[in-house]
Amino acid sequence: MKKLIAYCGLDCEKCDARIATIKNDDNLRKETARKWCEMNHTDQITPETINCMGCRTDGIKFAYCASMCPIRKCAMAKGYQTCGDCNELDKCEKVAPIISTCEEAKKNLKG
Repeated sequence: MKKLIAYCGLDCEKCDARIATIKNDDNLRKETARKWCEMNHTDQITPETINCMGCRTDGIKFAYCASMCPIRKCAMAKGYQTCGDCNELDKCEKVAPIISTCEEAKKNLKG
């Protein structure tokens, strides 16, 4: 499996936070912060927090992904490469919001 597939199946290679980090693109950081604040009903995400190299790679991570994501915490605690390694994937309440709305993530985990 590609190293840039997150524990939940999302493709970090396509993530605006990773793209902004790699390109050092402050305009993309601002736009991503705005979108993510709107999507998550918060004003706590700032352009300065939009830095990430990927969920399963070395390097900087977006704060939520680094220390708060229950999916990442669970998979790491179980020693899984991704949630696709888990026998409970299809009934897991942690990853369900991702794989029920993102066909690509589900495919990445089951592929």
